[in-house]
Amino acid sequence: MTNNYSYPLDLTWSTDEISSVLHFLNQVEKAYESKVDAQTLLESYAIFKTIVKSKAQEKQIDREFQTSSGYSTYQAVKAAKAKEKGFISLGK
Repeated sequence: MTNNYSYPLDLTWSTDEISSVLHFLNQVEKAYESKVDAQTLLESYAIFKTIVKSKAQEKQIDREFQTSSGYSTYQAVKAAKAKEKGFISLGK
């Protein structure tokens, strides 16, 4: 997977909101590249959802992120919800 990809960000978000969305996307990256604590990923997702309230926008961000990175936010959150505690790893 290439490390040169862009993040799907909305330039109308505040600096704090962009930082929070980036933190969530970084947690998704960790889930694929090594391992991530399921609870940490779910907490960052909860903050992400306060910024990205609509399901349509969430799906659009997931599509754009998956297209550029190969990583699915949906699959990462799904795995974290299933695990709840401990670490998850979606890498091959």
